Amino acid sequence: MADLSVKIAGIPFKNPVIAASGCYGFGLEYEDFYPLERLGGVSLKGLTLEKRPGNPPPRIAETPAGMLNSVGLQNPGVDDFLDKELPKIAGQDVVRIANIAGKTAEDYRELALRLQEAPVDLLEVNISCPNVREGGAAFGASCEGAAAVTRAVRQAARQPVIVKLSPNVTDIASIAKAVESEGADGISLINTLLGMRIDIERRRPVLHNNTGGLSGPAIFPVAVRMVWQAARAVSIPVIGLGGIASAEDAIEMMMAGASAVQVGEACFHDPYAPVKIIEGMNAWLDSHQIERISDITGTVQPW
Repeated sequence: MADLSVKIAGIPFKNPVIAASGCYGFGLEYEDFYPLERLGGVSLKGLTLEKRPGNPPPRIAETPAGMLNSVGLQNPGVDDFLDKELPKIAGQDVVRIANIAGKTAEDYRELALRLQEAPVDLLEVNISCPNVREGGAAFGASCEGAAAVTRAVRQAARQPVIVKLSPNVTDIASIAKAVESEGADGISLINTLLGMRIDIERRRPVLHNNTGGLSGPAIFPVAVRMVWQAARAVSIPVIGLGGIASAEDAIEMMMAGASAVQVGEACFHDPYAPVKIIEGMNAWLDSHQIERISDITGTVQPW
């Protein structure tokens, strides 16, 4: 057995596979399939200050090699999460990552304050939500906006801060540097790409919100490219995500520069995907006589 353990912002993970926010609920939804402790971590469903009903349906649609979603950050609000949802997972032997989103930098700061004493190990700051009409997209699209949110959260947070970056930008390296300069302890990328499909018989978009976030294997090459660019630009840890569906994908993402990976869309068509990826990574390391998974991070050799 290879050593699959990694460390992100000082937090130890038993393996580098994290269930991605928005695709795994609050964790216990998958407990009928396997114990959560099989995973390295769980990035919990995105939280806002107040309860959000989300966008009206239809808000999910299949696309070739992926899916579009405009769920709109449906969640019970941070107080309900702290009272009802978090206690259910607090005792699980898995790294717990709280994902937060807001309309203003002050919203993000207030969320970090309310989570200061909560049993969560990391904060993942979502500045890149193309599926809501206000808030995240504006912050993630500019260095100034990304830096402002990072600064607000870093001043209030007790936990290490991971900033989740948007791919809907022209220069991902500059955004990564901006959040690093304001105290981010790590970055995760990529969030979904902004996309659209049209029902040609009804002449209407397939999503009620018109546009939505594209995820799944279709975006994987874009994610690898952006992780590679961001990892070369910063010295803080990078968590890679976007279309990872196999152990080979996860290894490729780590070679591009990721210290850990998140698995999202793959969970919808195969709930066991994260566990299969962990097992497959171990088998690949053994077959290549590599003792530690951390040894492959950033080992790609560009031409």
